[in-house]
Amino acid sequence: MKHHILLVEPMMKVIEDRLDEAYTVHRLYNPEEKQAIEAALPSIRAVATGGATGLPREWFDRLPALGVIAVNGVGTDKVDLELARARNVHVTTTPDVLTEDVADMGIALMLALLRHIPQGDRMVREGRWAKREPFPLGTKVHGKRIGVLGLGQIGQALARRAEAFGMAVRYWNRSLLDTAWVRHASPVELAEDSDVLAVCVAANAATQGIVNAEVLAALGPTGFLVNVARGSVVDEDALLAALKGGSIAGAGLDVFVDEPTIREEFFTAPNTVLMPHQGSATVETRVTMGEIVLANIAAYFAGEKPPTSVNSQMDKP
Repeated sequence: MKHHILLVEPMMKVIEDRLDEAYTVHRLYNPEEKQAIEAALPSIRAVATGGATGLPREWFDRLPALGVIAVNGVGTDKVDLELARARNVHVTTTPDVLTEDVADMGIALMLALLRHIPQGDRMVREGRWAKREPFPLGTKVHGKRIGVLGLGQIGQALARRAEAFGMAVRYWNRSLLDTAWVRHASPVELAEDSDVLAVCVAANAATQGIVNAEVLAALGPTGFLVNVARGSVVDEDALLAALKGGSIAGAGLDVFVDEPTIREEFFTAPNTVLMPHQGSATVETRVTMGEIVLANIAAYFAGEKPPTSVNSQMDKP
């Protein structure tokens, strides 16, 4: 008999096909399966979910046999890790495979923002270029200072790319790293010394709203914000006020609070480039991430420790 698993959000078809082959898969995002899922709750031992969705606390009580939450991503901010440890539930991620894609997205947002790529595309398609309408000059990237907030793997990959564009790198990180890049003592000091502030910091209780009104004021009216981390690390009230008031030059955002139902004020906020959380969204990376999810679930059901469990103190599944 196949083990029952809960799939919280869709994955690549090739990965879902392999899940269906190995397990009885209950798709939470399919309303037609609601009754079947309710009946299967006591038997579900594994959950596959996305980093931006995680698994709400109430589902721990609804899944008494839960043993592993396989996150298709690197973020665990949407999973209560303390509760998972208390329940002896493994939480796994897909490390080391999405770094380059997310860093690419950060650079893409920066270029699109500073060089007005979305506006130029619309102008050409709408025939306004042919009518000789004026187009605003962009901002030069080469020679600018980029401040990387959070110098983990993604932050370092983004910084290396920025260097290739001739940018000077500085950073803030909770720990001192062995690098020649300039380190600042606080996010405010980093923003003061940056033309572009790239947010790559991990989302947790300590970093919630770390990009606040003070940081944005320090970035200033010629400074740009790029966020490829999580929406929760930016104070959206302060960001929207800064954009509308012109106290920063613009923002390129791949992540938001309460996504995908983001605040409508972003739709009309000036000088913004908005993406629907696509940092890791390439075919190659999503397949590789899915394979790691498969490996973690298979290891758990085999009685082994899932290879990328973040619950390091747990020796048994």
